[in-house]
Amino acid sequence: MAFDVVMPQMGESIAEATVLKWHRQVGDMIAKDDTLYEISTDKVDAEIPAPAAGTLLEILVEVNATVPVGTVVARIGDASEKPAGISSPGTAPAATMAAPAAVTSHTPEEDDNSLEGRLRTKSSPLVREMAKQHGVDLARVQGSGQAGRVTKEDLEVYLTKGPATTPSPVNPAPILPAVHDPSAPTMGQTPALAVAPAPSMPAFAVGERVKVEPMSRMRKIIADNMVASRRTSAHVYTVFEIDMTHVAQLRNKHKQAFEAQFGSKLSFMPFVMMAACKALRAYPVANASVDGDNVVYKQDINLGVAVSLDWGLIVPVVKNADMMNLGGLARSLNDLAERARTKQLKPDEISGGTFTITNPGVYGDTFGLPIINQPQVAIQGVGAIVKRPVVITGPDGTDFIAIRQMMFSSLGFDHRIIDGAIGDLFMAFVKKELETSTFGLE
Repeated sequence: MAFDVVMPQMGESIAEATVLKWHRQVGDMIAKDDTLYEISTDKVDAEIPAPAAGTLLEILVEVNATVPVGTVVARIGDASEKPAGISSPGTAPAATMAAPAAVTSHTPEEDDNSLEGRLRTKSSPLVREMAKQHGVDLARVQGSGQAGRVTKEDLEVYLTKGPATTPSPVNPAPILPAVHDPSAPTMGQTPALAVAPAPSMPAFAVGERVKVEPMSRMRKIIADNMVASRRTSAHVYTVFEIDMTHVAQLRNKHKQAFEAQFGSKLSFMPFVMMAACKALRAYPVANASVDGDNVVYKQDINLGVAVSLDWGLIVPVVKNADMMNLGGLARSLNDLAERARTKQLKPDEISGGTFTITNPGVYGDTFGLPIINQPQVAIQGVGAIVKRPVVITGPDGTDFIAIRQMMFSSLGFDHRIIDGAIGDLFMAFVKKELETSTFGLE
């Protein structure tokens, strides 16, 4: 019998996924665990292996189509078999295509296809986060997506134009197309409403020579997250110059023995990660989040480290990084970075971060001013390490010029809960660690 290939559940909060690429064509033989297709979710892109060996009999979901988890996307079996219930490409099974009208009369207790159930399980985490930021009840938004889910476009239309159909209040009042004004005070006050901004200017003029390409799913998610973070956090930056000569000497002295012991190359990043972990313990507000009028102090230190990909950016998370030595940090970092580039990460490996480090210095950047990764409240940028002439004061107080390996490192922090003094003290702590600590190597 034919074997159904279903869209996998890539995490508890993920309700749907988009097919990015099919690695096999109908009629191809495939072995169990060979890569069959690629998908993209709100959290991660991933290559999906074949659940069984055989011939690819059908492809039911086309490239760029988004379907709920559990949808049959293909069938594998014997080449002589005639699959039952053949569907045309891009069509999900009938069970997943129920019209919204057929389920809206159910109560939430009856089944998960109720209106509230669909809104909870079928709207993406991105849509739910946008709704939360703008104070929108998703039950008031008419969904145009599959099984009645509210899409990002539905929510944007709602925010711009207001609800298409809503019950009239007893005492009707004028309703403005509104969005939350992030500059308005919210501590104990009702969030202010502001008229939605006017449409942006056209990106190009009629007759202008241009090449237009649609954004990838990952690029759309990055764009939405970056804009949302700017609107959410009051970004402030501080930049410190750090003498990395001490770390460079430690690394050169121990890198061969380190690689032999841990099976991983020793780069500069694990040193920065260990220093950041110690600073986060000393200044826990940098490892916190904002929840309304509350500050949520995270008890675990989960370091996100940004990894640049050919098709975008992803931030794998090293869980409980403060519990690791230099070898553990290096191995975890190298493993996550490699699997990020080969689309082998799992959703829980890019979620739960409490602080992020990004390294634009790998491209020669003097320093960067990165955007905070929500719902975190701080992010450290690591610049290039270069040799510079520096004035050094000797033990006897004599000044002299020496060639040192110097690095600029920035801290972007949310001024809602982190004051400038704390941001500076945090980076001063990191600086001292990098310039003086032995990091357990000596």
